[in-house]
Amino acid sequence: MKKIKTMLTKVKLLQSIKDLPDKFTLDDLLDRIVLLQKIEIGLEQSQEGQTKSTEESREKLKKWLT
Repeated sequence: MKKIKTMLTKVKLLQSIKDLPDKFTLDDLLDRIVLLQKIEIGLEQSQEGQTKSTEESREKLKKWLT
């Protein structure tokens, strides 16, 4: 599986910052940036066909939950 190196765009990052309340902590900002990055990575993985079927996911979850 190839490594995804997704870059955030300034526009998406600025919009995400604008959506924060007027007062926020550094942790809030970092959490927002990390979430945005993970969403972008997931979208790119999906476009590259790097997805799992529902059945594959259920099988993996069974191993974790038992």
